Amino acid sequence: MTGHDSSATNRTSHPHEPEPQPAVRAETRWPMAAAVVASAVLTLLLPDDLRLGPRWALPLAEGLLLVALISGDPIRISRRSAALRGVSIALVSVMACGAIWSTVRLIDDLIHGGSETNSATTLLLVGGSVWASTVITFSLLYFELDSGGPAARAHHMPATPALAFPQHLNPELNASHWRPRYIDYLYLGFTNSTAFSPTDVMPLTPWAKSVMTLQSIVSLVILGLVIARAVNVLA
Repeated sequence: MTGHDSSATNRTSHPHEPEPQPAVRAETRWPMAAAVVASAVLTLLLPDDLRLGPRWALPLAEGLLLVALISGDPIRISRRSAALRGVSIALVSVMACGAIWSTVRLIDDLIHGGSETNSATTLLLVGGSVWASTVITFSLLYFELDSGGPAARAHHMPATPALAFPQHLNPELNASHWRPRYIDYLYLGFTNSTAFSPTDVMPLTPWAKSVMTLQSIVSLVILGLVIARAVNVLA
């Protein structure tokens, strides 16, 4: 009887042991960094009148902000920090300003005529660069805003995310521990710019619906005007 009581005591001697912490599922930094570098290269290739500021200004600002992010949270995105979160938002904001400026200037040139619109080859190259820049910018916007950003997603996914991927919507996939990566948001940005509507990713919050609607409108305007002008030049 005494031995039984002793074993029972041993089993209950630590009633307040901390529960095991959930695993951190962080993604690597390089896909997001590669997207920023690609955007900077596209900016450098644009004509002067389609670029916001001097040729070096936006790529330099994006590069400095990217270096700050990598220095504060290298290799994998897992550190939850208000300062790093602010740098991430600043980086996306700089890219968004550049993409919006280039889009507006391109549309103005297409409507009123410009040096880039007189050659079909040049027009398609410039239009393709601006369009690709918007795809990258919106993909990073989704990447940073969905579920609190990549660092927050690495630690905890909310029950109802802002963007519902197929893994969230199909219980048969049993993806309770799945996390969207940057490639998932890049795919979202690309398909939303080509289909002009949601494909396999559903926006669940007002901001997600608003941003996806804006991206579809921007892409429709760019592709529609560029293709129409190119056909007119070739004709």
